[in-house]
Amino acid sequence: MTDELGIVSGDASLAEHKLNGEVEHVVYESEDASYTVFRLRDPQGAVYTAVGTVPGLSPGQTVQLSGKWEMHKDHGRQFRVSSCVFSLPATRDGLIKYLSSGVVKGIGEKYARAIVDTFGTDTLNVLNQQSRRLKEVPGLGKKRIEAIRKAWKENSDRRESQIYLQGLGINPAWFVRIYDKYGNEAPEVIRNNPYQLAADIKGIGFTYADKIARQLGIGRNDVRRMTAGVTYGLLQARQAGHVCMPQAAFVKFLAELLDVDEADAGAAIEKALETKRAASCVSHEGDVMIYEPGLLRCEDELPFLIRFLQSRERYAGMRLAQVPAPPNSKFSSEQLLAVDRVSQSPITIITGGPGVGKTTVVSEIVRRAKLSHLSIALAAPTGRAAKRMTEATGLTSFTIHRLLKWDPAARKFVFGRGNQLPYDLYVLDETSMLDILLALAFFRAVKPGASVVIVGDPDQLPSVGPGNVLNDLIASGVCPISRLTQIFRQGDGSGIIHAAHDVNNGVVPRLPRRAKDAQADFYWIEKDDPEDAADVIERMICDRIPRRFGLDPVRDVQLLCPMNRGAVGTQAMNELLQEKLNPEKKFMFRSLGRLFKTGDKVMQIVNNYDKNVFNGDMGFLGRIDFQNESFQVRYESGPLVEYRFEEAEQIVPAYAVTVHKSQGCEFPAVVMPILSQHYMMLQRNLLYTGITRAKRLMVLVGSRKAVSMAVRNAVREPRYSLLLEKLITGGPLT
Repeated sequence: MTDELGIVSGDASLAEHKLNGEVEHVVYESEDASYTVFRLRDPQGAVYTAVGTVPGLSPGQTVQLSGKWEMHKDHGRQFRVSSCVFSLPATRDGLIKYLSSGVVKGIGEKYARAIVDTFGTDTLNVLNQQSRRLKEVPGLGKKRIEAIRKAWKENSDRRESQIYLQGLGINPAWFVRIYDKYGNEAPEVIRNNPYQLAADIKGIGFTYADKIARQLGIGRNDVRRMTAGVTYGLLQARQAGHVCMPQAAFVKFLAELLDVDEADAGAAIEKALETKRAASCVSHEGDVMIYEPGLLRCEDELPFLIRFLQSRERYAGMRLAQVPAPPNSKFSSEQLLAVDRVSQSPITIITGGPGVGKTTVVSEIVRRAKLSHLSIALAAPTGRAAKRMTEATGLTSFTIHRLLKWDPAARKFVFGRGNQLPYDLYVLDETSMLDILLALAFFRAVKPGASVVIVGDPDQLPSVGPGNVLNDLIASGVCPISRLTQIFRQGDGSGIIHAAHDVNNGVVPRLPRRAKDAQADFYWIEKDDPEDAADVIERMICDRIPRRFGLDPVRDVQLLCPMNRGAVGTQAMNELLQEKLNPEKKFMFRSLGRLFKTGDKVMQIVNNYDKNVFNGDMGFLGRIDFQNESFQVRYESGPLVEYRFEEAEQIVPAYAVTVHKSQGCEFPAVVMPILSQHYMMLQRNLLYTGITRAKRLMVLVGSRKAVSMAVRNAVREPRYSLLLEKLITGGPLT
C-alpha cells in the first residue's frame, strides 16, 4: 500500500537494520539540518538511498547507519536512518569528494585534487595541525589559503562537536537541538554540567542528562547532580499532584529517587533553598514545606485573588435576583437555592453526583443571566466537557485554556492581570480537574465585580496537575456551597446513575432489573483472570456493543483502565484493539515503542500551548509525511495539528486510556476492567469516576472481590498543599 508520498509500508519495514559505507552524494539537506537525502556506497560497491536526520554529512565520509528499509513508489527502496556514526574519509578518492563537496568554502574539485595530490592520505592531518603547509599546494594564494583555513576550522568545530556528542550516546536529532542552542560550545557545556541540558533543551529531562553524566564519570553525589536532582524531585512531586512536600518526606523521597544517603539529600535541599532553586513555607502546625518557587507563588496569590473577588459588595450576579423562575417549572428546592445563591455571593459552588440536575441548574443560571443582559462565559478544563455545556445551554463554551488565549511569542496567556476578560458571569464546569496553576491563571483574568459559578463533583478523582483546588475551596467555606443530592432520573436508563451513587455511598453496585430482552445501561460481567477479561473486552468493544447498541467501536466506545501495565492495562489493550479496529497495512511509524498508524485514535498527554492542544484532548491520526518526518492529528476540539516525529512522545494511542486521563470526558459507552491484579489502584473515587464517564452504556468487567475492594477503599492519596490554610487566612502564611 502506498500513500501520496509514495511510501509503501507494512510490518517488514519496522525491522531494524545496519548499513555501512561511504557517502557518495548528498541529494538534499533541509535548511535546519533536520532532514537529509543522500547516496551511500557500501564496501561491495552497491549504491543505496538513505534518508533521515543526519546533520553535517558530506561526500567521502564513512558512515555506520542504523535504521529501517522502506519502499518509495518513485525512488524505490530506501533506508530510513535512526542513528549514524561517521568518520572522515581515508582514501584519496574519498578525500577529494569530501573536500570538493562544499564542506570547505573556497575548495572546488580542482583545488581539492591539488591538495590531495600534494599531501595524499595525510591531507586531513595537514588541515588540522599544519595548515600553514597549504602554501606548498600549486596555485593556492594567500587569500584563498586564509579562507580555507577559516572554513576548515568552522566545519571542524561542528564535526568535532557531533563526534563528541555521538560518543556520549546523543543521537543526531538531539544533536541538532543542542548545537542550535550552544553552537561550538556544546561539548564544553556538557563536560562542565550535562544537567544543563535538562534545563535548556526542551524534551531532555533529568534521566537522559543523568545517563550522559554517567558516561562522563560524574558520581551520584556530585554537586551538579544533586543540584539538578532537587529540581527533578520537585517536578516528580508536582507530577504526583503535590504542590509541596513536608521537608522530612521530601528528604526521604529525594534520597530514594537519586540513590543517595538522606544526609546528602538533605544537604542538597538546603543548598537549593539558599540558591532559590527551591522555596519553603511553614504550616500552622510548624511543618516546613518544600516547594518549587513558582508553585509557592501560585499558592500565595490564588487565595488573595479569590478573597478579593469574594469581598466585592456589588457584583454582576446580583441582577439575577430580579428574574423569577419560569412558570410551571419543576425545580427542586435544592436547585432553586443553587440558582438564587448566584445573586447572593460573587463566587458560588455547586456540587453533586450524576443525575442530580447540575446541568439543569446551569441552564437556568444562563437563562436568567441572558434576561439580565449579562455577558456570559462558559468554560471547562477539557474540550469534551465544554462541548457538553454548549449542547445543554446553546451558548458557545470554551476550554479554560482557549478562553484565556495563549500567546506563543510572549509565552503567556493573553488574558491575565494586566488584561482581564470582559465577561460579567463565568460558569466553570468539571472543576474537580482544575489544578492550582490553571485556577490561578483563570482568577487573574477575572475583573472585580464579576460573578463566578464553580460546578464540580468533589468525589471524583482529583486533577492530574498539582493541587486539590475544588475540595480545598469547599473545605475552606470561603463561599456558599450548594450540594445537590436528589436523583431525578429514575426507571429505565438510570442504571449508570444508581451504580455511581451506590459506589460513592460505599455499596457494591447492583444490576438494574429488566425484562428478558430489554436493553439496560449498566452491565457487570464477572471475570478476574486477566487473559479472560481481555478476551471479553475485545469481543464487547469490537462486536457485541456495536451490534446490540448501534455504536461505533472507535468513536463511541471507550475502554478505561485503572493502570497502564498488565494484561488489561492501556498498553496491552491498545495494541490488541489497534490490531482489531485499525487492521489495514497503513502508513505507520514507531515512537518510544508505540506503533502509530493512519486512522488511529490518539490522545495528547501534555499541554502544548504553542500548538493549542492540551492534556486529555482526543483525536485521530491523519496524514503521515515520511519525507518531512511529520504527521497530523485532527482533534475533536477542532484543530488540525502537525507534529514532527520526535514530538510523537506527546501523544499515545487512545483506544484504551487510564481513568485518570478520562477526567472531564463523557463517552456514549464505557468498558472498564476492575480486577484483583489492580489492587494497588483500587479506590472508590477511581471506580466512581470511571462509571460517571459513561453516558448511555457502562460495562464493568471484573470480579466481585475486586469491585468490593475498590468500594471499601475510600482513603484518598494525600496531596500536599497549604492552599486550604491560605484560603482560610486569605493569603501567604508568615
